[in-house]
Amino acid sequence: MSEDGDVVSENWRKAGWAGAAIGVIAAGAAAGVAVERITVGRGIRMKARLALDAAGDYGSLRGTEGACRAEDGTELYYETDELPPEPAGKKRRLRRSSPAAGTTVVFCHGYCLGQDSWHFQRAALRGVVRAVYWDQRSHGRSARGLAQADGEPVTIEQLGRDLKAVIDATAPEGPLVLVGHSMGGMTVMALAEQFPELVRDRVTGVALVGTSSGRLDQVTYGLPSVGQGAVRRILPGVLKALGSQVELVEKARGATADLFAGMIKMYSFGSRDVDPGVARFAERLIEATPIDVVAEFYPAFQAHDKTEALQRFADIPVTVIAGDRDMIIPAGHSVSIKEALPAADLVVLENTGHLMMLERPDIVTGLLTDLLARTGAVPAPTNVGAHGRSTAGSTAQPGG
Repeated sequence: MSEDGDVVSENWRKAGWAGAAIGVIAAGAAAGVAVERITVGRGIRMKARLALDAAGDYGSLRGTEGACRAEDGTELYYETDELPPEPAGKKRRLRRSSPAAGTTVVFCHGYCLGQDSWHFQRAALRGVVRAVYWDQRSHGRSARGLAQADGEPVTIEQLGRDLKAVIDATAPEGPLVLVGHSMGGMTVMALAEQFPELVRDRVTGVALVGTSSGRLDQVTYGLPSVGQGAVRRILPGVLKALGSQVELVEKARGATADLFAGMIKMYSFGSRDVDPGVARFAERLIEATPIDVVAEFYPAFQAHDKTEALQRFADIPVTVIAGDRDMIIPAGHSVSIKEALPAADLVVLENTGHLMMLERPDIVTGLLTDLLARTGAVPAPTNVGAHGRSTAGSTAQPGG
């Protein structure tokens, strides 16, 4: 066997050890896939995916395109949804004479996602408030991180500086409301840690959705105790090994599409009645993230600790949203944020997983609209129109 072949073989041997541990995670998904394979042929399943892709408009909304440069030169892509000009003689929808006149809402997406993950909220808030949606480095339409190409690890602090670059380019003045899901919430915290004067002078509200201020190395991913330690020890090394064999891994992803889709659904949603089109949309978002990007970002979460930075938000309205069935960032992490910020509003959504903005769009959008009203960015009450609905419904329980 050639030297290259030996290297590939060794990497896949390491991956095999990880597979034994990660297989515990996949067991539930695999069981469902096995039943589906018995009853539905592969060709039919592929046609169903294509039909869902063609029928749904999820992720199709576009705004005014733009790009800026991060400190290392990485091109960051963003889109802005501007407010339409007010017709002459019409009553203004927003209170532009208020202290919060001209507010810009900046949406920060999570790990392995992109700005399109805010589809439902974007559809609802168009024409109501000025909003910026951006793709984090190496995600979506943004460029691969140049610092990472030079061998520098990704850090949450770097993502906070990326957000600052986007704000400087899209909203150099005026009030800001920051919305972050998962990694996006950590990005918002990193911005606050490094640019406290920006928060003090301009940020009027913050929404932290399914995110954490630290202790992510303690997340169990829903595993029984027998599998937790193995995954924690092996997963970082396995991701690194797989990230060095991008072409092989991407081919394997395609060959195991059914299992991959089952795992995504299991870890993204907490209810059984999610619209298949929405589930497929989530699958498309996640599968678009190359394995080497997945590997690059994962270690940053283990080092993430921004509990002290939360105090930068102590004097402004904060809404914290969690899913009670979130296995990626359990609701307890949102409870910890609430403990650090006693004045914050905490809402835990029942039967809801990690991608709550897709699973419970009505509720999440409503909570964001309430926050915007509290900041004065929109009048209260505000009718934001149809939010979209992906499930039969959910209840929200205030926490605290």
